[in-house]
Amino acid sequence: MEAVVPRPRVVARRVRTVLIWSAVALLPAVVLLASTSGMGGPVLPVPTPDGSLPVLPVRYLAPLLAVLLPVGMLRRRPLLALGLMLAGASLVTATTNAWDEGYLAAVWYLQFLVVDVMLGVVAARGPRRVSVPAAGMVLLVQVAAAFVNSASNALDRATLSVPAVLAAWVVGNSVLARRRHAEQFRAHAATDAVTAERLRIARDLHDVVAHSIGVIAIQAGVGARVIDSQPAQARAALATIETTSRETLAGLRRTLGALRRPDGAAAALDPTPGLSDLDRLVGAAADAGVRVTLTVGGEPGPLPTEVELAAYRIVQEALTNVVRHARVRECRVTVRHASGGVHVEVLDDGRGGPLGGDGHGIVGMRERATLLGGRFTAGPRPEGGFRVAAVLPVDPR
Repeated sequence: MEAVVPRPRVVARRVRTVLIWSAVALLPAVVLLASTSGMGGPVLPVPTPDGSLPVLPVRYLAPLLAVLLPVGMLRRRPLLALGLMLAGASLVTATTNAWDEGYLAAVWYLQFLVVDVMLGVVAARGPRRVSVPAAGMVLLVQVAAAFVNSASNALDRATLSVPAVLAAWVVGNSVLARRRHAEQFRAHAATDAVTAERLRIARDLHDVVAHSIGVIAIQAGVGARVIDSQPAQARAALATIETTSRETLAGLRRTLGALRRPDGAAAALDPTPGLSDLDRLVGAAADAGVRVTLTVGGEPGPLPTEVELAAYRIVQEALTNVVRHARVRECRVTVRHASGGVHVEVLDDGRGGPLGGDGHGIVGMRERATLLGGRFTAGPRPEGGFRVAAVLPVDPR
């Protein structure tokens, strides 16, 4: 049977845990060392570039270690780590009251400055219901420790503790608030992106289904009326229904595939419809009994995909409305390329009519133009008929 080899991450986590608790276990010994290191106690030589060996007294190093040893627990157990730091600083302060006043004041400032900084870290990582009681505990112990030893200016140190603790908590809480605000902003941005994508898919589904079903319904009606008297025309209507339904199914399959595609999966390779596919719309409208005059002007150039798709969908929806509601035999579609973007216009001489109703076609066309920073107008013409016009800008950059 093969031996189970721990994964590197598991091994690193175990080693880190052992080191953290080993440091905590050394805390009593370091506190005892700090309390017994007098003015002439042990020193640590520290080399410098000039070759001299200045010394770092252990009586300053040990009190600092008494506070820093529990730092490794801040991430997983912040309150326990802060409590151990506070206990170490308090014990060192209470047991070193036999030394000179300068040393006592230096130890007090050194240790409780580190404690205040760690309080700021706790406030930046934990909720207020945890950081506020922790700040109160630190303040009470720090003020009491200012009066424990025999060093002078105890009242000054106690007074200084209040703004020091308050400043540490305010800074940490501000960091926490900014982090939460950033998380909420990212969550809102993700929600907005999902909503925008759902609206885009809904518009695409509406454009595809409404256009195709409209054409199919008209062709089915034509075929039903002429199936006995004009079989050839009935067969042509059925062929149009077959072609349109196949294209609709293909479009629905692409859309549903995009919905089912997991995050990070490759997008479909089917080309996005654009202005080069307008002839297909013209042919579908002709099969439905509306002759479309397509005019393309200006100097065609490369356009962004979203502009091409928006122009195609606007023309598709406008032609769908002409076929279903205008009751005319012909209409005009004009696409003009300009330096600032693309101008799309669809005109018919039908009965027109007011805007509104239960449909979403006009709303969808307006949303497509607005999302690109363009303009959209739709409404009855004074001389009769209906006009749909859109200007889709293209960023020159």
